[in-house]
Amino acid sequence: MGAEVLSSRAVIGTFYELLEQNVGNTWIDAVSNLFDSDQAKETYPWIGMVPTLREWIGGRHAKGFNSAELEIENLHFEATIEVLVKELRRDKTGQLRIRLGELADRTNAHWARLLSVLLLNGESQVCYDGQYYFDTDHQEGQSGVQSNKITTTIASLPAKVHGTPTAPSVEEFQQAVARSVTQLTSLKDDQGEPINELAREFLVMVPFNLLSVAQSALSVPRGTSISEIVMPDNVVVRVVGNVRLNAWQDQFVTLRTDGRLKAFIRQQETDVVMKAKAEGSEFEFDNDAHQYGVDTWRNVGFGRWQYAVLNKLV
Repeated sequence: MGAEVLSSRAVIGTFYELLEQNVGNTWIDAVSNLFDSDQAKETYPWIGMVPTLREWIGGRHAKGFNSAELEIENLHFEATIEVLVKELRRDKTGQLRIRLGELADRTNAHWARLLSVLLLNGESQVCYDGQYYFDTDHQEGQSGVQSNKITTTIASLPAKVHGTPTAPSVEEFQQAVARSVTQLTSLKDDQGEPINELAREFLVMVPFNLLSVAQSALSVPRGTSISEIVMPDNVVVRVVGNVRLNAWQDQFVTLRTDGRLKAFIRQQETDVVMKAKAEGSEFEFDNDAHQYGVDTWRNVGFGRWQYAVLNKLV
């Protein structure tokens, strides 16, 4: 009597088990808000800041939403694998579990892929205020003209050791990060108020060629020029390397991670679902094979540009 073919229910159960075991990149929640969606497109009119407290003169002055709006359309994403029935019958070494694990890894990495594309396109795609996300002339309400795109000339920094834009010294990178944090704390909201005055947690995201120096720069005791001026003791700066940003080579982004809103928006209409053409199906009859596919409706968009600064080393 032949061996029993692994059921589609068991395959699907294994996939969900592996999906839960690998939660994916830890930086995703730190830099983006996740919102549920129940329609093809969602509109976000709330990007502007709430009002500051004012002296009560002449009654209350209510402030509505910012006139600028952000619209995000849900897109349909899928990934499908095909397994021969004989492979299911003969799988005694966990090969199918490995393939399902890889599919779970791909699925969990999907948000990172979408957000990384946003970062890479930040200098050429507009955000809610009509400017490129990383730009030198953002302006809304009473903010004045502002920039979240800066350049650091490393040769001009007061460092004892100098490197190159793609391989800066530890001291140079420390000071470059300090400039990014300083730029973030200088930004104002649409009422002319400091938008990051309460910021205490930041994430420095770098391509992998800058990861080693970034880790060294932010793990050693910080010098007086950084800790006392722009990085007090209660400020936490973390580093993460993102291989999807390797096209940058000589630039990195610093993001505020403790704001109630974030630098990016994740929007999800449906959870990840696995479906199967399996035992008893016409596909199995015609091909002696099963197909297992995952799909979801989701998308990402730019949130608050004031929570991200792109720094190019020259």
